[in-house]
Amino acid sequence: MKRTADPYRDTDLIDARAPRVNQAVVGALALVAVTVGPWWLLALLALQLALGLTLGRRWCVACVFYFEVLQPRFGEGQLEDARPPRFANMVGLAVLSAAAVAYVAGAETLGALLGGLVSLLALLAAVTGFCAGCTAFRVGYRLTGRPFVSCPLPPQPVRDAG
Repeated sequence: MKRTADPYRDTDLIDARAPRVNQAVVGALALVAVTVGPWWLLALLALQLALGLTLGRRWCVACVFYFEVLQPRFGEGQLEDARPPRFANMVGLAVLSAAAVAYVAGAETLGALLGGLVSLLALLAAVTGFCAGCTAFRVGYRLTGRPFVSCPLPPQPVRDAG
């Protein structure tokens, strides 16, 4: 399979299915953390997001799984601008970090609510494709009077419908 974009070097773009795999992993593990424990899974998820955001996709376990196992098997999906999912990951990192700090501080209810919020939104995005963080990124552009212009995508090969 020939890729249109290298998943580790072309970081302005991302296969649209990669964030959904990451959202499924984050959502499922956050749900486990807030329902049956252990709460420190929230801190581990925050660390994983921080590593992926600062060091690149090679440090994101769910991303590597998608790009090395799933994408070669199913092919490259539609490419999209990577900025909205990156912003959503930053929001997820902040909320997961706050949840972990709440648990450490003894505010277990607040930690569970924040972890549950991340789980709910991540699973919603994984299942439906609606990403609240991505939408917030685009709305933020509109509120500041700037039109959201997606980064240039490479030409997509024509795919046979049959």
